[in-house]
Amino acid sequence: MGTIIDYIKEYGDYSFAEKPFGEVDSLILCQFAYLKFDGLVPGPEENAPFVSIRQVFENQDYDNLYGDERYREKNTELFLAMVHSRRFGSLKINYYVNQIELEKETQFSAVTFQPEEGLFYIAYRGTDETIVGWKEDLNLAFSEPVPGQIMSVSYLEETAEKLGKPFYMGGHSKGGNFAIYAAMNCQAKIQDRIVNIYNHDGPGFRPEVKENSGFDRIGDKIRRTVPHSSMVGMLLSSEGSYRVVESRSFGLAQHDPYSWLVEKDDFRIVKQIYSGRMFMDTTLNDWILSLNQEQMHIFVDTLYDVVKASEADNLIDFTANWKKSIQGIMSAIKNVDANTTKIMNDIMKALFEILSQHTKEEIQGRKKHRSAK
Repeated sequence: MGTIIDYIKEYGDYSFAEKPFGEVDSLILCQFAYLKFDGLVPGPEENAPFVSIRQVFENQDYDNLYGDERYREKNTELFLAMVHSRRFGSLKINYYVNQIELEKETQFSAVTFQPEEGLFYIAYRGTDETIVGWKEDLNLAFSEPVPGQIMSVSYLEETAEKLGKPFYMGGHSKGGNFAIYAAMNCQAKIQDRIVNIYNHDGPGFRPEVKENSGFDRIGDKIRRTVPHSSMVGMLLSSEGSYRVVESRSFGLAQHDPYSWLVEKDDFRIVKQIYSGRMFMDTTLNDWILSLNQEQMHIFVDTLYDVVKASEADNLIDFTANWKKSIQGIMSAIKNVDANTTKIMNDIMKALFEILSQHTKEEIQGRKKHRSAK
């Protein structure tokens, strides 16, 4: 067993005609979409031809790709494995968008890949290292769409028009949410050209969001994968079936695609998510759905303001200067007004009440199971 990088090394000599595009290939492209292609790949408005992965590799600004220090080593290894393989060595890239708007609280990035002639993949980037990207993740719990979701639809419709052919699409984490949101809200003629939509451990939607969309037209095209101890991918999860991938990490660290295990030419699949993790996921989802929109706004905005008080604008600086970050957070907590503090206490009380109820139900279920034996 290995990782997505080992998969490229083992199956990199196969073309997509010899070995059809699959879920592991999708995760590779979704992870590749995290790289910073600014200045290296043209945007949709430029109407420029695709650039090859080799051109990007040979560009003098090549090192700028690895702006996210958390994954520099692994992303470098991934890129080199791709560029030197037959399978991805002819990859072409175009229509790169990367927008971070603090006022609108959005972090949106997407790019289109052409692994070989006639094969296209639209990839939405998940949460990057910015604090505002993390805030947008929290905003996904609301009924109204976040700016990134609206952008995802516009990007899909503009790009699909340029491609004029069937295509795959997907994303990891928030990128998976954006991919499904775009697919279920785009024009019907574009939905018909989607081959598959890959959601790799991305969160779902509140029920009312799906009900007011064209989800039924694309539901059977969704391919979901989540790790053994998934939290992010199970948030507001209601997109049907999913495959559970074994990971070599533990807990929330399993959200990292580089921890997902590959066996032969597919993921190593296990039967189900850990029971303890499933218990917590169910509790968290019930809690989120129990809050009204005003409560959710207060909770998310307060949490964001407290973290922002650390004066870091990205998670790398936040963790690197953790002493300063904690000091800023502690000061911010003291300055939260009495009314907000009361509402936050009520919100957290609701969480513990739901947790307590689920615990009782879990214990009763175990007792019934034992007595039935």
